[in-house]
Amino acid sequence: MSAPMNLAYDFPLLSAFWTMLWLFLWVVWFVLLFRVVLDIFRDDGLSGWAKAGWLVFCVVLPFLGVLVYVVARGESMGRREIAQAQKQQEAFNAYIRQAARGGGSGVDELARLSDLRSRGDITDEEFARAKEMVLAGGAPEGRATSVTSAPETSATSVSSPPGRH
Repeated sequence: MSAPMNLAYDFPLLSAFWTMLWLFLWVVWFVLLFRVVLDIFRDDGLSGWAKAGWLVFCVVLPFLGVLVYVVARGESMGRREIAQAQKQQEAFNAYIRQAARGGGSGVDELARLSDLRSRGDITDEEFARAKEMVLAGGAPEGRATSVTSAPETSATSVSSPPGRH
């Protein structure tokens, strides 16, 4: 007589663990599949036919297709992922710099320039140059105040308030 064999499904806790393991592996599989498909379309080095071939391979034989793709192109897949993350980080940093700078609203910039001119911090000539830059949409990187820090001529250095260089 053989003793009855106890399987993992005979114990409720092990059954729950086994189900969670398979669910986790299933989710990981779909994440990997979607990353491979996105990488196929992201790769500029592949021709259209090569992309179509890899896509058909991954759809018709998904396990084998994804495995072969990761083995054959996994290193370049990682490089493209890093390049994409760096591009997103640069775009985010540029957005933060632009938002911290005050949004770049032309009306706000003109009002600030007008206030500087009325206080005598900038001359009419500097105001006109800065106004042209703001209206042209090409305000300098350091805002329109960089106009006031331009090298002073003999005409502007006499009228400059003390402490401004």
